[in-house]
Amino acid sequence: MNNKFKVNLITLLVLSGIYQITHAENNTDTQSDNKVQSLNKIIVTGTRKVNRSALESAQPIDVITAADLQERTGTSELGTALAQIIPSINFPRPSVADGAEFVRPAQLKGLSPDQVLVLVNGKRRHTSAFINMGGAIGRGSSPSDLNAIPMSAVARIEVLKDGASARYGSDAIAGVINIILKTDTKHGEAGVRYGQYAQGDGAQKESFVSGGVNLNNQGFVTVAGEFENDGYTNRAGLDKRDINATTYGQRTFRYGDPKQDTVKLAINSEYDLSDYATLYGFGTYSRKDGESTAFYRLSNGTNNVPSIYPNGYLPLIFGQSEDLAAVTGVKGEVDNWRYDASINFGRNRYTVDTDTINVSAYKDFGYTPTRFYNGMLVNDQTALNFDLSRDFTLGFLDGPLTFSTGLQYLNQNYQIKAGEPLSYYKTGSSGLAGFRDADAGTWSRDSLAAYLDLEANITEKLSGSAAYRYEYYNDFGSTNNGSLSLRYAQSPVVAFRGSVSTGFRVPSLAQTHYAQTSSQLINESVVEAGTFPTDSKVARLLGAEDLKPETSRDYSLGVVLTPTDNFYLTLDAYLIDIKNRISLSSNLDASSSTVRSYLAQNGITDINFSTVRFFNNAADTRTKGIDLVANYAWNDLPYGHLNTSVAYNYNENKVTKVRANPAILNALNVNLNRIDRREQYGILSASTPKHKLSITNDYTIGNWGINANVTRYGSFTTYSNSGPAFDQKYSANWLLDLALSYKYNNWKFELGGDNITNVYPDKDITTAGSTGGSIQYSLFSPFGANGAFYYTRVTYHW
Repeated sequence: MNNKFKVNLITLLVLSGIYQITHAENNTDTQSDNKVQSLNKIIVTGTRKVNRSALESAQPIDVITAADLQERTGTSELGTALAQIIPSINFPRPSVADGAEFVRPAQLKGLSPDQVLVLVNGKRRHTSAFINMGGAIGRGSSPSDLNAIPMSAVARIEVLKDGASARYGSDAIAGVINIILKTDTKHGEAGVRYGQYAQGDGAQKESFVSGGVNLNNQGFVTVAGEFENDGYTNRAGLDKRDINATTYGQRTFRYGDPKQDTVKLAINSEYDLSDYATLYGFGTYSRKDGESTAFYRLSNGTNNVPSIYPNGYLPLIFGQSEDLAAVTGVKGEVDNWRYDASINFGRNRYTVDTDTINVSAYKDFGYTPTRFYNGMLVNDQTALNFDLSRDFTLGFLDGPLTFSTGLQYLNQNYQIKAGEPLSYYKTGSSGLAGFRDADAGTWSRDSLAAYLDLEANITEKLSGSAAYRYEYYNDFGSTNNGSLSLRYAQSPVVAFRGSVSTGFRVPSLAQTHYAQTSSQLINESVVEAGTFPTDSKVARLLGAEDLKPETSRDYSLGVVLTPTDNFYLTLDAYLIDIKNRISLSSNLDASSSTVRSYLAQNGITDINFSTVRFFNNAADTRTKGIDLVANYAWNDLPYGHLNTSVAYNYNENKVTKVRANPAILNALNVNLNRIDRREQYGILSASTPKHKLSITNDYTIGNWGINANVTRYGSFTTYSNSGPAFDQKYSANWLLDLALSYKYNNWKFELGGDNITNVYPDKDITTAGSTGGSIQYSLFSPFGANGAFYYTRVTYHW
């Protein structure tokens, strides 16, 4: 989107709002029952005040309903659905990224996936054990797996698009995604969905059910389950790497979505013990078994054994992600004090097996397995929370002052379990080496936190909130964070809001302790990349330092227009400065004689890696942007009801400072930097579109429904470590999603397509040489490279 189009779009929407304001009286007299209700929904995110609506919030909050999730997209992935609805969320579909295909990274405002906090029913969600070490978006992060939560269990999702560390603690730098589970026992649904891509692959078969029971009007239990089988997609080109290979010119590679079998379950419950206490509990469970690939090993390659695979082979990676979360607690009200005491446990276990060979084992022993157990990653957390709040009436305020305070104890654990010995013997299992005994271990941390939160209507027009949080980590020390938010209602239809806050994110235990060797596409070549903990001997010899927490300052300013019941517009600008960004170092060339000699002199001789990398606090960044949301419910149509939504996000990330090289890198004189060019200008900055626009029309006429969603992804650029000549700018793309539905009694029949015009991103010319044309599309494409997807869905409602 060029600047002229952007200005025209914003001008059109603002003028539409002004028109509605100036004609508010007439519109109020003539409007029908078709209304926009989104801003009037009661929210629980970013506030501890009872009955606070999104309309009254001093911070930007999007409320996504269950109907939005199910009707505006054909996907079963919660992350994909959110990205299609909310422009500030990016959810790419990386391939050949060492497991990022199984635990896809979700970004808010183009920041790291672990800089957005995920809550379920207001309780902190654990992150995945998997850490994204491939060359894709979110490299180096361990995000919460949004796709582990069944979409059929969701009542609504509240997305707080503002820093919230002062209320919720670490990770909430970019914002908060709060997933609210269903409580309705009067209604339920069961259904099936089938879909397939236009190229004839990637078939998706899903069945789902949700419902509940009323516990004698004293409580409820709701449950939901989803079962899905997905076939893989393949958008690889012809392999022309080596004319002497037996497979030259053939399609040897697999590039696309993985094959995957998934089960997801959720339960939500409450029961009134007395007038003063309600017992509650909820939980989710999921298991994903996926199959992905590494790069094809050519028949004449050094990583092949021709007597076993005369034509080469494609290494297969089998990832299993098992995810469990359970929360129980008691809440209620005594003498006007509202309390909530809870225990929250979450665990994610990621297991890896590979079908490949170990060339070193074959050379040394005359034998190599073709199936390896590569090891396991386990991440869990236990949180104990006690929250207390009360409303006080103070004469100088226009309304009650909501006073809230609370305590949190958080225990986190991370474990690496070694694979079988031959999976890491010398060169290891080709494509993805196993975790070594030396890599294995268990690490833990504890933290204590206390917070104070005040919120009130100061005058008839001015409301505000202030929050302070103190947090202590036994491995990183203490941090103090605060926030201040104000909202001024100039009139019943125009309000201004703004906030300022500080935030933080402690390094994950995975970032501190992760170690492994795997094949990576680096500088347009495939190499064996070794990742080492910052406290390991190899990393220390090459300048690694103890990691420090990231810190941030977040500023936002916005306007809310609500002239009528059938129209609203919000426009918010934001600025986020982050210090000590945690990222992977550049891939230090361990194949050079200088580095190998230096390592050998210090006792490191068992080198099965071509490069060395480790985590570091390399850079400071600045994020700035604007976020616009407008909804209009058309009245007085001759037939049916039409609702139009327009959402637009402009987001720009920039590295403002790179810390000086560790002295040893300069002393070795190998032309290496703390972070590489691709990281500095690409992954931390410009590898996501600056512009994203979504226009949605929902039209119902009788029992028929039509949903049309147009999304424009702006251009983006990928950067190469080999220099500007290998950079590539990718064109902007327009995608159209279309769905037709029909309701018959309790049945609903849907036929639809995502990206029905079969749009593909530009071909990737930067990796054409090293991959011989096998990889045709960029890992960074915000909508993947699968083309059109068509689906049908049948649902029975009660």
